[in-house]
Amino acid sequence: MAHVIQGYRGLTLMVGLNSDRLFTVATTLAGLLAGAFIGTMILGH
Repeated sequence: MAHVIQGYRGLTLMVGLNSDRLFTVATTLAGLLAGAFIGTMILGH
């Protein structure tokens, strides 16, 4: 049980350290998708 708890703490630490990087990637992808959607709306394709 202690091994499971230590593994969970390690996973939580990794997610905490990489959350800003994941947020940046998600925001960039959302912006690109929004731009593509608006571009297709303007061009009418």
